[in-house]
Amino acid sequence: MKIVLAVVAVAAAGIFAAVATAAAPQNTSQPTISGTAKEGSTLTANEGTWANSPTSYTYQWQRCAVDGTACGDIVAGTSKTYTPTTGDVRHTLRVVVTGVNADGRSSATSAPSDIVDSKNGPTNTVRPALSGAAIVGGSLRVTNGSWSPAATSFVYQWQRCTSEGTTCLNIPGATGQTYGIRTADAGHRLRALVTARNSGGRTTAATAASAVVAGNSTTTTVVSTTTSTTTVAGNHAPSLGYISLRVRGARAYARFRVCDDQTGGITIIERDAKARVLSVARRWHVGLNSSCAVYSKSWVLARKFRTRGRYVSTLRAVDAQGRLSLLRSRSITFR
Repeated sequence: MKIVLAVVAVAAAGIFAAVATAAAPQNTSQPTISGTAKEGSTLTANEGTWANSPTSYTYQWQRCAVDGTACGDIVAGTSKTYTPTTGDVRHTLRVVVTGVNADGRSSATSAPSDIVDSKNGPTNTVRPALSGAAIVGGSLRVTNGSWSPAATSFVYQWQRCTSEGTTCLNIPGATGQTYGIRTADAGHRLRALVTARNSGGRTTAATAASAVVAGNSTTTTVVSTTTSTTTVAGNHAPSLGYISLRVRGARAYARFRVCDDQTGGITIIERDAKARVLSVARRWHVGLNSSCAVYSKSWVLARKFRTRGRYVSTLRAVDAQGRLSLLRSRSITFR
C-alpha cells in the first residue's frame, strides 16, 4: 500500500511540475512592419521574437491617425500581409501579432508605419526643413521641400515629440506653415508633416526634429503700489492634449497630457457622448508637479455608448483659478 501511495505521489508531483513549467507565449522583441507604406504596395508583418515556443501566430492590422494614435481594427486585415487601400491614405498602420501555443496566447503590437501615400502621389525629392529658434515665445517655419511632379497644394501638421525626438504626437490646431512655440513645448522637440497634393494623389514627408525647445526665462512681475500684493503676469489657462482612447470590453482607457504655467491641482472633466443618447460626465483630480505631465485614466463605459455608432469622449482641464483649457476629443466607431 505504501508503494502504491509513493507512486501516486511521484506521478502527481510530475503533473504539478509540468503545469508549473507550462506557459503561454511571451513577446521579447516587438513585431515590425516591412514594405513601403503606399496604396497598392504590400506590407508584411514580422512577428518579432517570442519565448515559450509559439506554435502559430494570428494577425490584426489596424488603421491609425497620422501620429499613430486612435487605432482601430481593419476588418479584412487578418493576414500576415496587408495591402493598403485608398481608405488608408493619410493614415499610419500597425499590426497586432498574437502568439499561440497549447498553454495560451498573448499579443504584441508593432510601432506605427510611415504615413500611407497615394499610389500616384508626387515624390519628395528634397525634404521639408525647419527654420527659426526653438524657444518658448519664438516661432518655427517649415519649407515645402521639392516634389516631382510638382505639387499644386500643401497641408501642414505640427507635432510635439519627446526630448529624444522619437514619439511625436499631433498638436491640435497647429496646421499652418508657421508655428508659434508655447509653454507646453518646453523640453520637447518639434517637427512638421508636409503633405503635397496634385491630381495624382498625395504624399507626406516629415522634417527632422528641432532642437529641444528652451523655456523663456523672462518673467514679468507687476507690483501694486497701493497694496502689498504681488502678481505674476502670464498666468494662462492650462492646455490639454488627448493622446489616445481605446475600449476593451466594458472599460474605456484614456491617455492625455496636461500643461500649465503653475503647478498644483488640476481638474479633468470627461464627457461621454453619442447621437440620440444622454451624455454622461465625470471628474478626475490630478496633481501637476511640473510644467507638463501625461496621465492615464480608465472608467466603465455604459452599455448605451458601446452600441453601434460613433462614441465621442471629450476632455477639458480646469486649473485652481477656474481657467479652462480648450475642449479636446477622441472617438471610436462601434460596428
